Amino acid sequence: MYKYSAYRDPKRILVTGGAGFIGSHLCERLVLDGHDVVCLDNFFTGTKKNISHLLDRSNFELLTHDITQPLMLEVDWIFNLACPASPIHYQYNPVKTTKVNVLGALHMLGLAKRVRARVMQASTSEVYGDPEVHPQKEEYWGNVNPIGRRSCYDEGKRDDETIFFDYLRQNKVDINVIRIFNTYGPRMRPDDGRVISNFIMQAIRGENITVYGDGSQTRSFCYIDDCVRGIDTLVESDYAKPLNIGSDRLVTIDELADMIIAISGKRITKEYDPTKPQGVRGRNADLSLVQREIGWKPIVPLEDGLRSTYRWIDKMICLKRATAWAEGR
Repeated sequence: MYKYSAYRDPKRILVTGGAGFIGSHLCERLVLDGHDVVCLDNFFTGTKKNISHLLDRSNFELLTHDITQPLMLEVDWIFNLACPASPIHYQYNPVKTTKVNVLGALHMLGLAKRVRARVMQASTSEVYGDPEVHPQKEEYWGNVNPIGRRSCYDEGKRDDETIFFDYLRQNKVDINVIRIFNTYGPRMRPDDGRVISNFIMQAIRGENITVYGDGSQTRSFCYIDDCVRGIDTLVESDYAKPLNIGSDRLVTIDELADMIIAISGKRITKEYDPTKPQGVRGRNADLSLVQREIGWKPIVPLEDGLRSTYRWIDKMICLKRATAWAEGR
């Protein structure tokens, strides 16, 4: 294994998918920590608005690039977050999603091998599929459909983990792998089709909230600040096996809808639609290993995080409306 100086020493760090939801928050943290950050994105789901406040910083650089293509850079660390993460976006072009996962991982690992950089792969709780074990420990191999509509993402991330550990064993590349569970917060796309953004958008429009199924299916949600702190803590360590980052607080979709209705303060209610797919019945992170290995646990209460997210999405919608009005649209 290669030896590195302390993480807190200033480094040149590449963040792929750096203009995305999680990536932009990570870039911001690294820039404020004094590192030289190269933000790479092809802007399929990321947006320059997410990192516009960093563009005038001397230690921040924006690079437009698609990681399905090779890349030559001199960096100390690599955070590989590039990949569309919501079903709407990764199913839009499933073959490209698989390429982003597999070719992107190969290119980043090849770069890390060449320049002797540490490389972190952002994996996902989707590697557990529709789990038969609750909560999900890192040792659980999952229950994944290899030929479904979500497989380009689920199996793509599983391929990423395979490639990363093969590079560790064969080439001694220094790796971290993080399995990110449902994450939410400011800068998440309002149109990403996921449950929190869907519910908030309906509430902001004053519509009743549509609950698929009977609302009893459970989820756990990790606030973006906790997620980024987990990534930051992991890469300071030498732990190389996969670690879960998420929340171990389970809520039903019914309870989530009630929270968002309360935050909105509007006279709206829930409507149930049994004809729509509910997704997996439940997925939640076992955090015992990550707490033991790197001392991380989520600290932001769900209610506080939802309020912050609601305010941010509401502000973005108001700004969009104001801009359209000013432009005469």
